[in-house]
Amino acid sequence: MSFRAVRSSKFRHVFGTAQKHDNCYDGIRVSKNAHDSPFCSVNTKFIAIIVEAGGGGAFQVIPFAKTGRVDVNAPKVTGHKGPVLDVQWNPFNENMIASASDDCFVKVWVIPDGGLTENMTESTVDLLGHQRRVGIVQWHPTADNILASAGFDYMCIIWNVSTGEAIKRIECHVDTIYCISFNFDGSLLASVSKDKKIRIIDPREGVVRYEGESHQGAKAARVTFLGKDNRVLTTGFSRMSERQYAIWDPKDLSYPLNMEMIDTGPGVLF
Repeated sequence: MSFRAVRSSKFRHVFGTAQKHDNCYDGIRVSKNAHDSPFCSVNTKFIAIIVEAGGGGAFQVIPFAKTGRVDVNAPKVTGHKGPVLDVQWNPFNENMIASASDDCFVKVWVIPDGGLTENMTESTVDLLGHQRRVGIVQWHPTADNILASAGFDYMCIIWNVSTGEAIKRIECHVDTIYCISFNFDGSLLASVSKDKKIRIIDPREGVVRYEGESHQGAKAARVTFLGKDNRVLTTGFSRMSERQYAIWDPKDLSYPLNMEMIDTGPGVLF
């Protein structure tokens, strides 16, 4: 009988202390959609949370300082015809937020300074270019009104939000895209996908500059650039369903600079 020892997590005895209820957001019906997403986005003014909604998709926008119990009838952003899968605030305009949905649309909304006083159904810009549901939106870090989206049609689209036009369609993926991330100046775009590949893409040209094998597990992976050093961090699963993180040199994806097993938890690491 074979036996394989499971390495204990270094953080198994680290515990956080919950804030008092007065400093929390309570009573929010967070979406139960099975899509792997944080289901929220935050800036210095607002927190946006994707919530349960009948007959379409919705997310709630709460002023950051307004903690406590949220009224069940509080106004929501309800313009999508399918479940909302991702939201992200614009880093250049803290009142502007993009949302991606099961209805194949990316929508951009402008939230009033004091927050919502009634349901918002009309978006500022509608971006239609994906043929299947859209699971990811990501704003460009240095160019205002430039937005990237990734859908279940295996396509990434770079949008000019000010004109509502698609300025680049990136069609290098052959399976579901799990995550995308710009580097610090937006000159590169990293992605991980269901084909277990990590790719470094030139978003201006729409071509893959570097490609390599990523985490080999069947569950979703995540990727992000690490500051100006342009190192890349990924999280994912091994073939034995162990949660891992890895650090990569984006110019050489043949093997990670370092890969560590974290634990055997089932949840995707964000």
